[in-house]
Amino acid sequence: MREIVTETCVVWGVSIRKGCVAICFDMSTYHFKSRWTGQAAVERRIKEIAETRVRYGYRNVHVLLRCEGWMINMKKTRRIYNELDLQLCNKHPKRRVKAKLREDRQEAVGPNDIWAMGFVHDELSLGKKLRTLTVVDTHSRLCPAADPRFRYRGEDGVQTLERVCGRIGYPRTIRVDNVLCAE
Repeated sequence: MREIVTETCVVWGVSIRKGCVAICFDMSTYHFKSRWTGQAAVERRIKEIAETRVRYGYRNVHVLLRCEGWMINMKKTRRIYNELDLQLCNKHPKRRVKAKLREDRQEAVGPNDIWAMGFVHDELSLGKKLRTLTVVDTHSRLCPAADPRFRYRGEDGVQTLERVCGRIGYPRTIRVDNVLCAE
């Protein structure tokens, strides 16, 4: 824009003030001289800190820069940190990690390929607790075993599985999640 004002002054033969008024340009902007110095050294140092201290955000980087003697504003540190794409990734909640792990599981390709086994708990109106061992074929959704008992020990679970496997056949894998210890 400065060049346009200068060209206007030369072509019309007027002063800088009249040239600025003619094209509605502020005189202080015309005379402005930037005092901005390059920030390559600061950028380089911020990048070095971010490479050595991976979990540091812009606040910790700013503290280290100030300790090293750099006279830099927090806002400038943040702006440079963002320009260099050094933003930390937010931690994902654990539930998403578990869901991702479940996605990696193999799919059942046929009957008796994969069984899912778990306990279902309930309480009767008298206050007595009831546990049911459930076994489900993940391919056909057939439930070969639903064995309710008041007390479930390890031997009881083994007997139930042996009985079902003797009748239907053995699966390739049995998937078990969050099995509680018996009382």
